[in-house]
Amino acid sequence: MSTFQDYFKDIYRDRWASLEQALHAPAERMDRSVFEGHAQYRMDTASIRAAKALRVQEGDEVLDLCAAPGGKTLILLEALDGTGNLTANELSFARRKRLEEVIRTHVPSTLQGNIKISGYDGNQFGLKKKEYYDRILLDAPCSSERHLLELDPEMKEWKLSRTTQLAKRQYSLLCSAILALKSGGVVVYSTCSISPLENDGVMERVLERKSDLVRLDEDVSDLSDLERTKFGFQIFPDCASGAGPMYIARLVKF
Repeated sequence: MSTFQDYFKDIYRDRWASLEQALHAPAERMDRSVFEGHAQYRMDTASIRAAKALRVQEGDEVLDLCAAPGGKTLILLEALDGTGNLTANELSFARRKRLEEVIRTHVPSTLQGNIKISGYDGNQFGLKKKEYYDRILLDAPCSSERHLLELDPEMKEWKLSRTTQLAKRQYSLLCSAILALKSGGVVVYSTCSISPLENDGVMERVLERKSDLVRLDEDVSDLSDLERTKFGFQIFPDCASGAGPMYIARLVKF
């Protein structure tokens, strides 16, 4: 048995067989025309839940910290309804070009002025845009095991260090997001990983070290149908009609 199998079977135990099978199956996706008269965008229904969990209000200053490929960005822009501003940030040049194409194709020209695409290191926002945003979505770079299972060479080389190193990066990005958030603002942390180190593990570390700045949102009625974890919610493909995986946690800044 591979190291990958050992690691996740130890975590999910009797559930691992059905979860692994679901991860190998095609993801549940839907074609959605976010803006009437424009091309449909295909996205995982779990991604829609993550973007909507930010609860964007009209007039908000919003940051999508790791925005590519752009599906969640469209949902956030839709919620603004022609008001406020949305910064869609993506460090990777190639992924940023894809993001730009999604915006050109799927967003009406009348709303192009409400969105700005940037290519900064996400860790810089906490320093350069301190207490600037009302809402921040951090859909963090993660292990993405569903995609990983399709890549045989990477599977054979999988090591625990992959998820531990990503968790460190995710924690740093989340700390940056917290600093960039206004008092009373909201940040949603999400990943498409099933590794607890990258999900509740990151949240636990933030809540231990940044308890003077943020707290878990107590009003989670919009997420109550999802599988609850210690600090957030999880959408698993073995029990959500193939959607996900997606981890969602919401913080409020004091």
